[in-house]
Amino acid sequence: MPTVADQLVTVLRQAGVRRIYGVVGDSLNPVVDAIRRSDGAIEWVHVHNEEAGAFAAAAEAQVTGQLAVCAGSCGPGNTHLVQGLYDAQRSGAPVLALASHIPASQIGTGFFQETHPELLFRDLAQWCEMLSQPEQMPRMARTAVQHAIAGPGVSVLVVPGDIADKSASNPVGRSAVSASTGVLSPAPDAVAALAEKINAASKVALFCGAGVRGSHAAVMRLAATVQAPVGHTLRGKEWIQFDNPYDVGMIGLLGYGACYDAVHDADLVVLLGTDFPYDSFLPGARTVQIDRDASRLGRRTPLELAVHGDVGATLEALQPLLRQKRDQKFLETMLRKHEKTLSGVVDAYTKDVDHHVPIHPEYAAAILDTVAADDAVFTVDTGMNNVWAARYVTPNGRRRIIGSFTHGTMANALPHAIGAAFADRERQVVSLSGDGGLSMLLGELITVVQHGLGVKTIVFNNASLGMVRLEMLVDGMPAYGTDHPQVDFAAIARGVGMPSWRVTSPTDLEGVLREALGTPGPALVDVVTDPNALSVPSHFTFGQVKGFALAAGKTVLAGGVGSMLDLARSNLRNIPRP
Repeated sequence: MPTVADQLVTVLRQAGVRRIYGVVGDSLNPVVDAIRRSDGAIEWVHVHNEEAGAFAAAAEAQVTGQLAVCAGSCGPGNTHLVQGLYDAQRSGAPVLALASHIPASQIGTGFFQETHPELLFRDLAQWCEMLSQPEQMPRMARTAVQHAIAGPGVSVLVVPGDIADKSASNPVGRSAVSASTGVLSPAPDAVAALAEKINAASKVALFCGAGVRGSHAAVMRLAATVQAPVGHTLRGKEWIQFDNPYDVGMIGLLGYGACYDAVHDADLVVLLGTDFPYDSFLPGARTVQIDRDASRLGRRTPLELAVHGDVGATLEALQPLLRQKRDQKFLETMLRKHEKTLSGVVDAYTKDVDHHVPIHPEYAAAILDTVAADDAVFTVDTGMNNVWAARYVTPNGRRRIIGSFTHGTMANALPHAIGAAFADRERQVVSLSGDGGLSMLLGELITVVQHGLGVKTIVFNNASLGMVRLEMLVDGMPAYGTDHPQVDFAAIARGVGMPSWRVTSPTDLEGVLREALGTPGPALVDVVTDPNALSVPSHFTFGQVKGFALAAGKTVLAGGVGSMLDLARSNLRNIPRP
């Protein structure tokens, strides 16, 4: 007689789930044993912290676009899941978490490891329910699956261990699962109103987020028609920056280039699939927005018009209503500002950088971008590594850049890389890890070795929490509590059986990176970088400048842009003519 846990595993198999990330524990034992008996149809992936399992599931879901699953045992196992599940929900990753619970008869008695999972996960999940009797299966499992896919986001199925071990009451059967969402078309009157505003504006700027995924060609057509510079968020970078002759960079704390000027000097700013949270960088007026999630419309900045629909479908309906603009003065001015800004940074900050010790992290990121595969998946730790990825990793339509860009937690890069590597073992996966982030979930190096994953961990090791240091400097404070003793992460990696290198000289860096990336299986490169190599936003206030001056002294404050300067110069020389 199959158990409730057997039914759960069968439903997950039917939904296309291939693995579950987690740490075994007594309340999870019936589910884990059902996986063991599934003849390899579903793999149990042992991680070393449930938080890492949730991150890994989130990355797998983002790489594949399919449902991914993680699990935690009762009490502490559940609470460890929280950080990674918050990240998954805010990234829009379809993830199902199996939260096992204490025996049903003990709930409410203060039993060993008792928590209240329905309360614990309520804020981070779009669906969270407890299985209280066998008769609820398999329908409840299928409901949990569909909610995760529909969001997309996180759903949580709470399963008391004793209920999972009971005999099934109903046949499991089969039921179709919708693995993709439909196209959301905008209302025709909204499209007509949008066309009227764009046609009336003499200077239009486009600002793109992750919602432009799959709409690159449509955005380029729009930019060509209205002669608009195109800026982007960090999450939008991988979907819009490549093959983009209208690119003017990013705004925000990680920004660079002329994007800030473009959106502030424009007569009309068009927000495309973005929920960019830093409203102080937006003009706060003269703005229209397109998004498939109606709850995002207008929540960051006042709008003259809100259009509910997919970016691609909306632009397809919009294009025939637009008049071709001929005046390129605004576009040319912004492209020239973009090139000048990048040129000034590069000329001022890259002189002799290939001989600077400690190694400039910008130099390390630029070399890594050059030697990495054209279809590599880069996972990026929160902090200064976000800056180096934003400014140096060159998108091309095939590469992926995954990070905790909305939740903003530390320690995500390595577990994200684990999920990406499981999603495609043949694809190069590179974790841009900060020393602070890596040390938080250091045990996941064992996970990488244990499962033979080809993750290449590149540690930017400045013995400091660099972004926090920067935040203190902005506020005029001296750095305090941000630094720690230098750690040899290469030695730690060797201790768990991973090939590793420690690089202190920039002249050795390219050769070591090429060797590490070419090494079969896992590898780690510990790059000792300059803790004083900080980055400033593309736009900052007088007060922030004053704060830097008070706290930083002679600290070098600049940002890098890598090969994007060459792209900016090429775009300026070859402005597309209407």
